Amino acid sequence: MGLFFELEIPYIAIGIFFLIITAYVTTHSTLPKSSFKYGMIGVISIFGGMIMAHYFTTVARMNGVKKLFNDGETIICENKMHRTISQSVLVSKALEWRLEGDKFVSDNHVRAFHTARCVDYASIDPKKKDSKKVTSK
Repeated sequence: MGLFFELEIPYIAIGIFFLIITAYVTTHSTLPKSSFKYGMIGVISIFGGMIMAHYFTTVARMNGVKKLFNDGETIICENKMHRTISQSVLVSKALEWRLEGDKFVSDNHVRAFHTARCVDYASIDPKKKDSKKVTSK
């Protein structure tokens, strides 16, 4: 449950904000009494569904990243600390990173990276052109 709140607390706060707005609007005297009930049920259903979908998608990506890292693959993590052109950091066992819980940690780097902010690194290799030349007749 701790991981759920760690990942979803900003979205829960946004949902609560919209619930407050919905409560205020639906209790207006010109609206029917049932507006509050249906409005709250609707907003809770929509935000609840969106938050759960985001949570399960994020956890699946985190598990995939952990598996790739443990298999010796390279991972790319978002670095929000330095706002420079290259905001990403490459993470792999070969680069002296280790996995501690849900965070990648290295003695050579200032901060740790949460696996929720990392994805598989697929380097961009230029495709080799076909050696056959096309000639026109």
